[in-house]
Amino acid sequence: MAGGGGGGAGPKQDDLTPHPVKDQLPGVSYCITSPPPWPEAILLGFQHYLVMLGTTVIIPTALVPQMGGNNEDKAVVIQTLLFVAGINTLLQSFFGTRLPAVIGGSYTFVLPTISIILAGRYANEPNPHTKFLRIMRGTQGALIVASALQIIVGFSGLWRNVARYLSPLSAAPLVALVGFGLYELGFPSVAKCVEIGLPELILLVIFAMYLPHTVHMLKSIFDRFAVLFTIPIVWLYAYLLTVGGAYRNAPPKTQFHCRTDRSGLIGGAPWIRVPYPFQWGAPTFDAGEAFAMMAASFVALVESTGAFIAVSRYASATPIPPSVLSRGIGWQGIGILLDGLFGTGNGSSVSVENAGLLALTRVGSRRVVQISAGFMIFFSILGKFGAVFASIPAPIFAALYCIFFAYAGSAGLGFLQFCNLNSFRTKFILGFSVFMGLSVPQYFNEYTSVAGYGPVHTHSRWFNDMINVLFSSKAFVAGFVAYLLDNTIHRHESSVRKDRGYHWWDKFRSYRTDTRSEEFYSLPFNLNKFFPSV
Repeated sequence: MAGGGGGGAGPKQDDLTPHPVKDQLPGVSYCITSPPPWPEAILLGFQHYLVMLGTTVIIPTALVPQMGGNNEDKAVVIQTLLFVAGINTLLQSFFGTRLPAVIGGSYTFVLPTISIILAGRYANEPNPHTKFLRIMRGTQGALIVASALQIIVGFSGLWRNVARYLSPLSAAPLVALVGFGLYELGFPSVAKCVEIGLPELILLVIFAMYLPHTVHMLKSIFDRFAVLFTIPIVWLYAYLLTVGGAYRNAPPKTQFHCRTDRSGLIGGAPWIRVPYPFQWGAPTFDAGEAFAMMAASFVALVESTGAFIAVSRYASATPIPPSVLSRGIGWQGIGILLDGLFGTGNGSSVSVENAGLLALTRVGSRRVVQISAGFMIFFSILGKFGAVFASIPAPIFAALYCIFFAYAGSAGLGFLQFCNLNSFRTKFILGFSVFMGLSVPQYFNEYTSVAGYGPVHTHSRWFNDMINVLFSSKAFVAGFVAYLLDNTIHRHESSVRKDRGYHWWDKFRSYRTDTRSEEFYSLPFNLNKFFPSV
């Protein structure tokens, strides 16, 4: 930035000006609409597929045994989750927000699912497989009903009206905690098998951050494909430890996390199997469970809003217009409906780790994510091949999360460039919302782990589940507090409007006011004629 000049002792004027504010993130190699060359795009797509596998495997691995399912059931649930994730990612990238967002499994839906597993009406079922099928059909019914919430709120334009009042100041805590709020899935999971988790973490930092600056010839290869370089190295190392008998006398828990042959997926997976709707039987419906799942669906809606904003930033797009965001939420509702119809045992939301991968690779191309959706569908049908990758030990994925969740969270911090950080109002809203976003769920989670049930413990189980799900999400609490305070404290003063950065996003509040919105967010096949964005 600074011009040439004299060798005076004092700092030049240019050095003292703050960094300019940017509507679009600079430094991205390929933005939404500019795909990399095909060979590179295919490798990058495969990398996205590998990264989303972590959540796709971890959730069924935790839930299916509790439902009464065996390794075969677990493999089929993982395949189904992968298959539906592929379809949902394609739908979102073609018809939803059109952002390069991967739509995968969501931890938000785990709480109400566990509540269904513990429901009294399944307790005295003697046959574990029948119990598994009954519980699975129960979760399907709850998901089908819960999907209506996002479909209605999204397609009716209701969420558009909510998003119009979002300012950079209220978006910052929401997006920050969408990433940082997942800290429990980072190092605590790396430490479950520290001898393979830690090398992955260190290698990834070296490959992505240090090597590109030391080996200039291969600069873009190392940082763009760091995941593809490091996972095979550490996976091989873990395999050698397993074969060498390092865990022969280790406790079962250590063996489960560290060994490469403990997942039971390769043996359980069929060679070829296409998931289909109602594969577990007809869904069953229970009003209370549907309400609890609706609360999770609402939390996922808020978290996905934050994740979509992070993705739009890392794809070097302009801030996402509220009408486009609302459309994306509607399609995400259709995604949850598909989860319910196919029986994934879990709802869908935007994959935060894949948002972080966009930042690491600096490739925000839509085509790359569509290719990754192709890999998801391909490997979900060819069960045995998919199971090979799905058996990568969980601590390796946790090491990736340490970097990707951090990247997603820092997208939120980036919005503070639009705010006046010297204003006490800004400091209060920012500090209080982030603090409560960490503190309230901490209380709910701590209480639950000690007592076995949440702090809200009335006779009505579904009401308990609804409140406990809402306040266990860090991003939801932070976003809710920031949004509420930002829209109620001295909102109408002209100085406040500037302090909260609201004026920076004025031209993106409507789809038509900025020409770039058309470039990034317009629907394919001239569909904008039939589904106009406002």
